[in-house]
This record gives sequence, structure tokens and C-alpha cells, in this order.
Amino acid sequence: MVDTSSELPSDATSALLVYITTVTPTTDSSKAIETYLKDKADPHYRDEAGASLLHLLAAKGNRAGVTAILRAGAQWNAVDKAGKSVGEYAREAGHEELYQYLVQEGVRTEFLLMALGASSTDAYEMDEGVEGEDEINEEDSKASQEGEPEEPESYTAPSSEDVTVAPAGPASAHPSNADYLSRRLTFSQGRLLDSDANAVMMGWEAPLMELHAAVISPRPGLSVLNVGFGLGLIDTYLQSHQPASHTIIEAHPDVYAKMIEDGWNKKPGVRILFGRWQDVLSDLEVYDGIFFDTFGEYYDDLKQFHEHLPNLLMHDGIYSYFNGLAGTNSFFHDVACGLAEADLEEMGIHTTFKEVVMDDLGDETWKGIKRAYWSLPLYRLPVCTFE
Repeated sequence: MVDTSSELPSDATSALLVYITTVTPTTDSSKAIETYLKDKADPHYRDEAGASLLHLLAAKGNRAGVTAILRAGAQWNAVDKAGKSVGEYAREAGHEELYQYLVQEGVRTEFLLMALGASSTDAYEMDEGVEGEDEINEEDSKASQEGEPEEPESYTAPSSEDVTVAPAGPASAHPSNADYLSRRLTFSQGRLLDSDANAVMMGWEAPLMELHAAVISPRPGLSVLNVGFGLGLIDTYLQSHQPASHTIIEAHPDVYAKMIEDGWNKKPGVRILFGRWQDVLSDLEVYDGIFFDTFGEYYDDLKQFHEHLPNLLMHDGIYSYFNGLAGTNSFFHDVACGLAEADLEEMGIHTTFKEVVMDDLGDETWKGIKRAYWSLPLYRLPVCTFE
């Protein structure tokens, strides 16, 4: 989209801007807006703050106008110069019903685009799959102001020269997965970081992992699968639930080497599959509980995994995933949750979200981290079962 924020609006656009100031939530503005657009008003105009016409109409709570501008080609995932979404404009102005309408519009649009193979999920594409940052705000996300990462006593995984990685097939259109797997990782003070100071996994997630473990393994004697070991948080909790079998997929050679050093290959019922999940599918069985939490993947990869769930999950089994989708923007997070829910519904899998109140993690948590990947007050824990 061309940035027109620095250009003077045309007469028709100026007239439309004046009209928008007069509307109320109940104004049927659709015909008027269509007239302005026919007179060459610019549906992509942005003001000096970067707010689009969609932002302005959302702040007014005018659903008819929002719909008209969307149908004229305005982007549902537009943000202003401060990184604020149209949904946030609606919610902050007290228009909760319109906020929910915008969420559903985002889900509907993305679902249709994905069906056509042209999704714009860059709005919440993730540096670490389900645990990452929405790319819209990536440039505006503040890296730590504390300087370079500290150099405390830490563990750096041994050389992986003796570790053989299964040949990697073209699992994703995005290059980040292969790039991540080639980087050295460092285990330090309950954090797993890559060589660019991206957080692969952090200790603050432990209470959430405990909840996820309880969801997918509610009683002893079950068969469970975890995709993505990281710090081993959920796997530690799963072991306490005494599963009959416990399969772990881990693709990074440094994490795998640390797993072997820590004796995970000798724990009761544990089976480790070293490689990308896409490459070990033929080695998988059917499980009572499945958890997914990978790094260096995108939403497309999560969706691809979901397509395999009907063949991996018991008819009465439970699936969950780390729900870090767009974890720094409530509007994009809600859209991403809705999209994942719709994708799973197509697989015949119903999703409910358990809300977990989150404490403020504070600046100290992110000290030395390239950028924070979570800042929302509620965590929506997915509980997914066959209908």
C-alpha cells in the first residue's frame, strides 16, 4: 500500500474526513461513503499520525462505515505510526461490539486468503512459530535498553559435530526455520537464547507449561507427544504425570545434545525423535495428548501440523499449543486465535480457550533479549478435542 500520510488529501478525501467527524455508531454511513469514494476519495488515506480512514471510523464506532471502507480495499490489519491497530481504536473508544466485528472480519479475510493461497498472515507471523512476535510491530518493538546480554555462568551446548541431522525437506516457504537450526544456542539463567539474542524459551513460561501438561495428560498411563523441547519445561511436568509413553521431537542439535547430557533418553517411557517434525511424521504413532511449541517456524507451519492431527490424536485425546500468536498486540492475537480455531474446526477439532491471568513480566524479564514476545494480560490456553 502506498503511504499517502505526507500528501495533502484531495477535495473528495477532505470532504470524507469531515463527514467522518459527524457520524455516530448508529449512522448509516454506507451510501455517503460510497458517494465520496466514487468522487475519488482515497480509501487508503492516512493522517499525520498514520491513522487510516478505518482507524477513524473504528474510533467512531460506526460499523456501516467500517464495512464500506473495508469493501473498498482498506486493510483490516493496518496500524498507525505508534503501532496501534484499528481494533484497538474501537476498543479504547468503548465500542466492544465493533471490536469483535473487526476480529471476525480479520479471521474471515485471512481464512479466504489462505484458501486462495494468498494469506496476509504477516500480521502475526512469528519468529518462533507459536511463541513469537507479530511482524507488523516488529520494527517498533523495543529491544532491551540494558545493552548487550549479560555473561553469567551459563551452559553452551557442546559441539554438534557428532550429531547427525536428518535431511531437511522443504517444509515451509519461509527460511527462518533452517536459519534457526544452524545457529548456536545458549542456556543461561533459565533462558534459551539463539546467537542473535532471540529468546527460544524462557523460564517465566513454566506455570503455563504446568497447565498445558495437566490439560493434555490429565491422568497417569497415557501416551503423550511434545513437539519442541526447548528448556524441557512441559516435558518435566509431563514426566510427573507418569505417562505410559512420552515422545519428544526436537530439531536443534544443541538442544538435543543438552537433552542427552541431562539423561532424557534414559527417563521412563521417553522416546526422542531428533529432527524437524515434518521429517519424522512416519515415526509417529497415535497419542492421548499432544503439545506443539516450536521455534523458527511461522503460522503456516502450525497450520500444516494441524492438518496432521486427525491422524495423530486419539478420538478422545486432547491437543494444545503454546498460544504466543501475536503476543504483544491484543487485536492481532484475537484474530490469530480465531484463525487457528477455524483451521482446527475444518479438521473436525473443537477449540476452547481457558483464560489465564498473567502477571506483568516487567523489564527485568526481557533484559538482554532482542525483543519481548509477550506482553498481554491474559493467556488463552487452547484445549482442542474432536467434536
